[in-house]
Amino acid sequence: MAAAYGICPQAASRIGEGPVNVTNFTSKIETALYNPGLHDLMRICNSSDLLYQKGFQVSDSFSFDTFLSPFSWRYGSQAMRQLWSEVHKRRMWRRLWVALADAQAAVGLVTAEQVADLRAHVDEIDMRAALTAEAALHHDLMAEVQVFAAQCPLGGGIIHLGATSMDIEDNADALRLRDSIDLIVAGLRGLLAEVATQIERWSDTPAMAFTHLQPAEPTTVGYRLAQYGQDLLMDLDELTRVRANVRGKGFKGAVGTSASYKQLLEGLDDSPAGLEARIMAQLDLAAFAVSGQTYPRKQDWLIASALASLASSLYKAALDLRLLQSPPIGEWSEGFEAGQVGSSAMPFKRNPINAEKVNSLGRLVSHLIGVTWDNASHSLLERTLDDSANRREVLPVLFLATDEMLSVTQRLISGLVVDTSATARTLERYGTFAATERLLMELVKAGADRQKMHQVLRDHSMTAWAAIKDGTANPLMDDLSNDPAITTYIPGPHVRELLHAADYVGDAPERARAMALAIRAAIDTPVAASHSR
Repeated sequence: MAAAYGICPQAASRIGEGPVNVTNFTSKIETALYNPGLHDLMRICNSSDLLYQKGFQVSDSFSFDTFLSPFSWRYGSQAMRQLWSEVHKRRMWRRLWVALADAQAAVGLVTAEQVADLRAHVDEIDMRAALTAEAALHHDLMAEVQVFAAQCPLGGGIIHLGATSMDIEDNADALRLRDSIDLIVAGLRGLLAEVATQIERWSDTPAMAFTHLQPAEPTTVGYRLAQYGQDLLMDLDELTRVRANVRGKGFKGAVGTSASYKQLLEGLDDSPAGLEARIMAQLDLAAFAVSGQTYPRKQDWLIASALASLASSLYKAALDLRLLQSPPIGEWSEGFEAGQVGSSAMPFKRNPINAEKVNSLGRLVSHLIGVTWDNASHSLLERTLDDSANRREVLPVLFLATDEMLSVTQRLISGLVVDTSATARTLERYGTFAATERLLMELVKAGADRQKMHQVLRDHSMTAWAAIKDGTANPLMDDLSNDPAITTYIPGPHVRELLHAADYVGDAPERARAMALAIRAAIDTPVAASHSR
């Protein structure tokens, strides 16, 4: 087994503790080849046949014996991971080479048979061969050219004709960015459908609103949810706009002047712009009108900003849920499965771990914007390479983190638990304070002086707050309904009616239902039958 990998037995014994057996040898070898200690292994073996001399992973199966990004297996959907996989990227490169060759065949630069040969081998990605070639070439795209060419006896010699690396890589990235936005938008539409359902369900349920983290006036649970829905609708609009404006570099050569293509087309009835247009039409992708060696990195920043805006909306909803799940309020909570463990030390805990995950990933997304800003701003003259390494990490992580946030938030919303006894308890404790505004309106309508009544209500409210802090019942309703300064204008029993706050929610129920309808119109889904009005 060791010989098949070009690794001697001495090195194999260094890869893990204990003897190396047939079942675990491959993963341990692959782990070692990705470790900083690779060069030590090479010195032990002194083997010129060792593959992946730069320490690349040997296969597409990864071991937990070495570092793995949590986005490789824990966070994000498999569909999103596939879009950002190395194999998919290289398949996209090959698709672009075929499109380039096809356009060149149309003007007689290459033959149809050569193009057909390339097209027949597009899916034959050989990571082992490509990484072996890259170890010598130190250039991942040229390594793929070499492998692709070796697979194509007729067309191999025309691959990459006239192109620079970024003619291929940046157009492939633009396609991946667009496809990734499509996945995010699909997830967002699914979340919005759940939000609309919950708005409709809770549109009339009164709850205490808080400003400055202090009890303010009543609202409804559905109206609070409607505000999250409104934020998400704005994100949907922005992502749709950004998606529509995704463009590739096009095919403009090393510094964007199309000099190589103009040279190729000399004497032919075509132009670089015409050639580029035919290629991009095959890709169904618009091209930037001008470019340096790359497409403007501002595009990455714009996309990252749209994702961060969505992450902000998800973050706020999750943070609010965490606050409302805290026992002093206890009105909302995320679902808790029968066998779920809240704490390894405290068996009673029911922690909002999913909302906390959303907040954790949201912080990461928000800070990655800075890297895309730096890449756009620090790209000197026609291009520098100091964006390349970080883009391999930043772009997929932006999408995978947002993808995970969407998935988790959808579960949070669909499984949202609202404790109506807790909302009623909070209203009973604090709602009378809020209803003093309604009482003030009625007092002035009855002929009282607005400023004098405001002072009276304030004095009584401060006394009531002090009583609550001392642990006694709220005395505000009794105090106000028995104060002659007030009952001169409004009878005591009517004062008590006005101070019941549960129905002091304005037009929140109607506005909440209207927002649910707006959401459904935007995503084109029917009203939930059980909550329709």
